[in-house]
Amino acid sequence: MTRTLAGLSAIVVSDFTNERSRSMTAEPGVQELRELVAEFEPGRGHIMPALHKVQDTYGYITRTAIEVVARQLNTTPALIYGTVSFYSDFRTHPPAETEVAWCCGPACRVMGGDRIREALQQEFELPLNGQTPDHRIGLHIGQCNGTCSEAPQVWVNGEVVGNLTVTKAIRLARELKAGE
Repeated sequence: MTRTLAGLSAIVVSDFTNERSRSMTAEPGVQELRELVAEFEPGRGHIMPALHKVQDTYGYITRTAIEVVARQLNTTPALIYGTVSFYSDFRTHPPAETEVAWCCGPACRVMGGDRIREALQQEFELPLNGQTPDHRIGLHIGQCNGTCSEAPQVWVNGEVVGNLTVTKAIRLARELKAGE
């Protein structure tokens, strides 16, 4: 599905939404988390699906969730935390209202992705993996999602905004900051 985002063509490749995480006022409780991951049998083959289910439900993965998933899968919290910290798609803090993921894949880098990253960091006044103080905008690294024909690209709340130039990236950042 394609739509326009900040005047640029965006391809929807993810159903990421942070509506639920924005509406939550407290971290999920242990019992709620246990029920959420109860379907997963012990074993390493279920780590990723369990973590994705937690993040898809709450928008991020809490320390409590790491402990509950570890207990459910009969492994250690260290192994679960190692998985969470290794994969850039997992978050351990609530997402910003608008999450911008900069693709660091080879095609995007060859096509000038580093200049796109620098422009976004400068416009947002953020480091990678940072958020604005009001939690409106977050900028983080995204791993290649296979839409390399759109390189260089970013994802705005899961929607690909591709074929970027520095000028287009600056325009996108300014429009996102303005709430457009």
